[in-house]
Amino acid sequence: MADLTHFDGQGHAHMVDVSDKSVTARVAVAEGYIKMARETFDIISQGRAKKGDVLAVARLAGIMAAKRTSDLIPLCHPLPITKVAVDLTLDPGLPGVRIAATVKTTGQTGVEMEALTAATVAALTVYDMAKAVDRAMEIGGVRVRLKDGGKSGRYEAQ
Repeated sequence: MADLTHFDGQGHAHMVDVSDKSVTARVAVAEGYIKMARETFDIISQGRAKKGDVLAVARLAGIMAAKRTSDLIPLCHPLPITKVAVDLTLDPGLPGVRIAATVKTTGQTGVEMEALTAATVAALTVYDMAKAVDRAMEIGGVRVRLKDGGKSGRYEAQ
């Protein structure tokens, strides 16, 4: 495993200097899910949630979160994000919602953290909007599914 880049030679945390890295097109896709009771799934899928359109609000929350990642994660670089898409898919087999967040930029560092933040905040928003009927919902499976661009090239999860 490679050295941890967020620590200097003395072991102190620091923001990685990316000034010598090439500007390239970069993309990351993160995924996750929120599992819930069948009754909760039915309420969301039928549009009966008292707080409104759960999936639409979660989508917006995920987009907003991607743009604020550097405010939340101490050593993340603020990035000029060129695209954020958050897809929420109802999955009766869970039952629950599957979430995929795609983030793009043209820059000197990747957008994995922005994609992970978008997916996670979208799941948290679903939880917030439905917790009145189901406090036992489970958020899980959050991971980077795809990363491309930059010196390290392409990564796809198995």
